[in-house]
Amino acid sequence: MKIAVIGGTGRVGSRIVEEVSRRGHDVTVIVRHPEKVTPRPGVTAVQGDAFDVDGLAKAVAGHDVAVSAVHFTASDPARLIAAVKQARIERYVVVGGAGSLEVAPGVALVSTPEFPAAYKAEAEKGGVFLDLLRREKELDWTFLSPSALFVEGERTGKFRLGGDRLLTDATGKSWISFEDYAVALADEIERPAHSRQRFTVGY
Repeated sequence: MKIAVIGGTGRVGSRIVEEVSRRGHDVTVIVRHPEKVTPRPGVTAVQGDAFDVDGLAKAVAGHDVAVSAVHFTASDPARLIAAVKQARIERYVVVGGAGSLEVAPGVALVSTPEFPAAYKAEAEKGGVFLDLLRREKELDWTFLSPSALFVEGERTGKFRLGGDRLLTDATGKSWISFEDYAVALADEIERPAHSRQRFTVGY
């Protein structure tokens, strides 16, 4: 497939680019600084701005899937959605956040006293993004939330998938590596199972 990754040089985005390119897909990485993109077979770097609707639409046009891997506080979800719709992209997959996941019925992780203040703005804006997608009438979207701890690690290919509830392991820990998150996201691109849904991944 032809896959456009918006923001493909960050800790998560770079792993997604690596994962989908290793699977043989053609990848266009849309970033402000194309020179930061690691050269790989089948990977093309294009300059783009997440706030520029027309420019972004032009950059993602012609792809089968667009992936958004930009920070929520460094972008505008309404503009990203508008650009993808303008480009008539069939599928839009968003790197989500864990803050909007529920820890109890109707209780989001971001609203708990233990949630780190340093990540609250990012988490709340991620919730806004998800709400916008859920109101979207035309776009075929998927929002993949990581677990609470989202860290560098290994690509094991062994993880669990969930819905709107935060996943925890037997010890109560909620975590996923960037590498295994990228595997789950690439699997969803290749074998769509969560159309117009949010789901989560964790150990």
